[in-house]
Amino acid sequence: MNRKTTMVLALLMVFTFAGAASATTFISIATGGTGGTYYPLGGGMAEIVSRHAPDLQVTSETGNASAANINLIGTHQIEMAMVQNDLAYWAAKGMTPFKEQYDNLRVVASLYPEHVQCITLKGTGVEDIMDIRGKRVSVGAPGSGVLGDVTALLKVAEMKFGDMEPDFLDFNNTTQRFKDGQLDVGFVVAGYPTSSIMDLATTHDIDLVSFNDDFMSRLVAQYPFFVKDRIPAGTYTGVDKDVQTPAVLAMLICDSQLPDDVVYKFTKTFWENIEELYKVHAKAKEITLATALDGVSVPVHPGAAKYYQEVGMNVPDVK
Repeated sequence: MNRKTTMVLALLMVFTFAGAASATTFISIATGGTGGTYYPLGGGMAEIVSRHAPDLQVTSETGNASAANINLIGTHQIEMAMVQNDLAYWAAKGMTPFKEQYDNLRVVASLYPEHVQCITLKGTGVEDIMDIRGKRVSVGAPGSGVLGDVTALLKVAEMKFGDMEPDFLDFNNTTQRFKDGQLDVGFVVAGYPTSSIMDLATTHDIDLVSFNDDFMSRLVAQYPFFVKDRIPAGTYTGVDKDVQTPAVLAMLICDSQLPDDVVYKFTKTFWENIEELYKVHAKAKEITLATALDGVSVPVHPGAAKYYQEVGMNVPDVK
């Protein structure tokens, strides 16, 4: 082999490796605070897909939950995000709490129900949502799905933030304020068991507020993205009864600009290795292919739809 041939082959190898490197697609998933459920599940998804699909490099990032994550997707600042189905619908329609309409939100998968967890301490006298008048209440961080849901709950209860002493806190700060004796009630919307609430229950005598049938009926009629559900007895230390409460659905969404083949590969890899996610968090066991299209409130991405159609599922036509 002469020198000229050797140089040509060397150049071909360089270009080949350069092409292979450039084929890697980088995807970031916005999750939530470290005290919630999005954070560990998003990290697990990223690790599993990256390991089984080498040309996809997926990372997870902490986020400020649903509304903030939707803003990131809507303004093309991140590729994927974990959000609530109700917030996604409001964003797609340009409704409050969003200041503009986002038409680029696309579903990758519906994940699991997220429950409204209205936390209080035993002895505060709060047994019903109507009892929060005049109390010190954490209503969710600014821009979060929690705040959006609490706003809806208060509207049905015919209350305003002015009827209480509101504090706009995330999961971790909510439980910390309880520990500091600065809260009577705190709202968290997340899959149970939520780590920050579990931690609080180890040091304080907590309780969860149950929502009665009449309130639930009015809530679902006015806001159909809520479903009537329950948190089983024993989920948290000291809460020894089933708690009836509203729930929404957590979804993984993406930017419509993501190429179809990338989303297809992500979706296929995720579902074919879903059992690995079950080891990450107890809530992951509720994530199943059979419910992957439940409660979708914005269109399914064509790449994800291709996979679901391949496995014989009917993809809803969401406008």
